[in-house]
Amino acid sequence: MDTKQAKQNTLRFLGSLILKHSLDALCSTLRIKYKNKKVIDDLKKKKQNYVLAFWHGTMLLPWFLHRDDDFAALTSKSKDGDLLAKQLKHWKYKVVRGSSSKGGDVALGIMVDHAKNGYSVAITPDGPRGPEHKFKAGAVITAKKSGIPVVLIGVGIMSKKKLKSWDKFQVPNPFSNVKVIYSDPVYIDVNLSYDETSKIIAICEDKLNALQVEAEKF
Repeated sequence: MDTKQAKQNTLRFLGSLILKHSLDALCSTLRIKYKNKKVIDDLKKKKQNYVLAFWHGTMLLPWFLHRDDDFAALTSKSKDGDLLAKQLKHWKYKVVRGSSSKGGDVALGIMVDHAKNGYSVAITPDGPRGPEHKFKAGAVITAKKSGIPVVLIGVGIMSKKKLKSWDKFQVPNPFSNVKVIYSDPVYIDVNLSYDETSKIIAICEDKLNALQVEAEKF
């Protein structure tokens, strides 16, 4: 390895280290109000794992809130995915690399295996490239094949910055008020046909969009 490459690797390492602890500090300042959190608490009491689905642009808070909760997470194989994977490992997620465009079938199979073995699964159903707020099949298929429910989560941040990315990624300002709303569990019958499963995916998309609209009302 040449000196230039070694320097770049050192800078990347230092950058990711700073990011990890900066996000911890930022998220810890937020004033969070929950709605329907009893759903998550009840699932935990029953030791029932589940699929948690949230839009890509709001993903920072759900990832942070469910750290240390025995979750597996799906991230893309892109450079952005590398950064997210490091952050999620810091937050004790079991990270699986893949997406709808690269390594998707293999990654989905691994996620289903994790779900069958007691891990909850966190997925951004419109990731990694969009379209924004379009619910792809992965979350529902994972739940269907593993026999666990889907829980949807809307996140509203009162004071934030929106990045100029396809997902309008939201970065909360320190000490912002935040609303987090969980759906009731959505159970998917393993025997549903392709068309019936597609209807469930459409229902989840509508429900998650409605939760997001509700969460953003302050």
